Amino acid sequence: MGKRKIDETVKESQVSGKPSKVVKSTTKSSNSGSPAVTVQIVTGSYERVLHGFTAGVPSSCLSSDETKESASGDSVEFMDSFLFEAHASAIRCLALSPLPKKDSTEPPRVILASGGTDERINLYSLSASPAAVNEQYPSVATLIGNKVLENPKNRELGSLLHHSSSISALCFPSRSKFMAGAGDNTISVTKTRDWSVVSSIKAPRPKVQGRPSGDTAPPGDAPSGVNDFAVHPSMKLMLSVGRGEKCMRLWNLVTGKKAGVLNFSREMLQGVKEGKWSTGEGRRILWNSKGDEFAVAFEWGAVVFGIDSTPTCRIVPGPRSKIHQMKYVALDPSAEDGEELLAVSTEDGRVIFFSTKKLRESEEEECSLPYGEAVAQLGGKPAGLPGRVKDFEILSLRDESVARKDDFLVVTGNSDGIVRVWKLSGKDLTGQSKKKKGSKSKDENSSDVRQVGALLSTHETNNRITCLKAFVMLAPEDPSTLEDSEGDDISDDELSAESSSEESDAE
Repeated sequence: MGKRKIDETVKESQVSGKPSKVVKSTTKSSNSGSPAVTVQIVTGSYERVLHGFTAGVPSSCLSSDETKESASGDSVEFMDSFLFEAHASAIRCLALSPLPKKDSTEPPRVILASGGTDERINLYSLSASPAAVNEQYPSVATLIGNKVLENPKNRELGSLLHHSSSISALCFPSRSKFMAGAGDNTISVTKTRDWSVVSSIKAPRPKVQGRPSGDTAPPGDAPSGVNDFAVHPSMKLMLSVGRGEKCMRLWNLVTGKKAGVLNFSREMLQGVKEGKWSTGEGRRILWNSKGDEFAVAFEWGAVVFGIDSTPTCRIVPGPRSKIHQMKYVALDPSAEDGEELLAVSTEDGRVIFFSTKKLRESEEEECSLPYGEAVAQLGGKPAGLPGRVKDFEILSLRDESVARKDDFLVVTGNSDGIVRVWKLSGKDLTGQSKKKKGSKSKDENSSDVRQVGALLSTHETNNRITCLKAFVMLAPEDPSTLEDSEGDDISDDELSAESSSEESDAE
């Protein structure tokens, strides 16, 4: 009898102790390893793969000044959210809807749109909060070392097929409107409430003026299509640039009609290294947050225009390099007269920050347009990272309590498939930081550019990246709400949320 009692007690202790041990380790890992800031990153590639993953940045990487030394112990933790072939051909562009406001009743979701050369626009609903690790949704390790944590709130919404050519540009000017530009010379305006096309803006086809060598247009046809477009912050004006056109077009979004055309002068094109045999077409176009200036990017440089459409300065990287992407960076968004820098990514792996207010006079006879002064640069050969930067995102940490208000997180995507996360101090961009030895890199043109930024971590996607989007996620949700949300209908939430936003836009 005594022996049987001992065996029963041993078995009971083994059975009762096994699950308690698992629960204890799970809660410990989730609490101790919770990052201070979580960034959702989405990349598109030539291999038709849409890859989404989160980057958890610990507080030690954000609070310290010497990030390179402190980050050796605590590194950024990457976890894959989704990975699949979203299109039948290469993915060319991505777009994310704005985050919901903190005081709004909208569900914490954002809409992701992807466009490819297969004439299709795919739509997805992404959770704006990171997924919580629990027994029902644990993180799974893989053979290649990357952890996988699927978010049950990430869902597919459907596809849009109203364009008859490859998609070249996507944009969410607000949470209630979605716009897309394609190679069929049309820019469509769609309501996110029911995804119906409200208007379709048709741009004229360019006149054929000689075919350059190596042109990819089919025989009997000419290069055409919308390269990029930019909506004014007032939502009433839009600028667009297209293939085969040495001009940009102004559109009235209230009437949906053309408002004007501005041709690029030969002097201006020569100033940004657009030679005789170049196309002279604008590749990118972008408004700043205030709406008082915009920039047009060409192959080797960019030109900044004022609100009256007169050129104010030109942006030319030194040493000479191709431009792939550009973004405006507001140093102090709360200030009305705060300065904004223009950041451009180059072929040689740099992200250069230019000031459009501090100008340097031109010494060339062919173009009298002044140069924008290069304030700082990130990456490139001085940092040992010469790869091509296809796309990047600059995320402000102003609303994060664990970081300084003027700090930024920079996410860069290289064409070799590597995503890098950088920490950038706002003092380095304003020139208030103390200069250290070797903090400047002298280029071939004898111009001094401050080397800024600290590399936090890298992540290999194993795909050739063509586009990238990222945003700082909201606070984590309660894990108990995951089961309740599985049966929710996304369309009902979107209808109630977007109807209120549309009414506010109409007012």
